[in-house]
Amino acid sequence: MVVVTGVDVVVKQEHLEAFIDATLENHRNSVREPGNLRFDVLRSQEEPERFLLYEVYDSPESAAAHKQTPHYLRWRDAVADMMAQPRHGVPYTALAPTDRADW
Repeated sequence: MVVVTGVDVVVKQEHLEAFIDATLENHRNSVREPGNLRFDVLRSQEEPERFLLYEVYDSPESAAAHKQTPHYLRWRDAVADMMAQPRHGVPYTALAPTDRADW
């Protein structure tokens, strides 16, 4: 079962560059994880302080393992005080693509 999560993050203005740096480092490591199919970092054009992390893992176990990796734990701790509000993860069901090979 593919696990898809969209994580909505709003960052304080004074921390935008530090947040981007930390998040891109997390991205670079996350895409190397076994079971990671996508890890996109998106920034809103209308609200530059709003970001969406789009994460796709090949199983619930792979998604859970991500939250135990050293790079995720570093990111979580580094950005905690940078957020203007708590980050919010939303689980999604993938309707298309349906084949993991298509991710």
